[in-house]
Amino acid sequence: MNPDYSRAIPPAWKHMSRVFTALGDEHRQRILLTFESGERLNVGQIAEVSTLSRSAVSHHLKILRQAGVLESRKEGKEVFFWINKAFLQETLGNVLDYIQNN
Repeated sequence: MNPDYSRAIPPAWKHMSRVFTALGDEHRQRILLTFESGERLNVGQIAEVSTLSRSAVSHHLKILRQAGVLESRKEGKEVFFWINKAFLQETLGNVLDYIQNN
């Protein structure tokens, strides 16, 4: 047993619960899978292919962005989103490192 983390998680795991919470919803998983490699999409583009309303898509995009799963930039009147690959690789890599070393 390793009691070191019974009261606090390691710093490398700080954002992990938000990522897993964000990815734990099937709608958000489908939104994430909508993105092709290197693609940037806006709310309207995602809502067009989604079973969700535009406002629901916006809500899920906000959660994914706040968790760090997506990044965004406003260009004119539109906000474009893309997958934050570096952040996800680091976060999920920490989990894989833990599994492989235990």
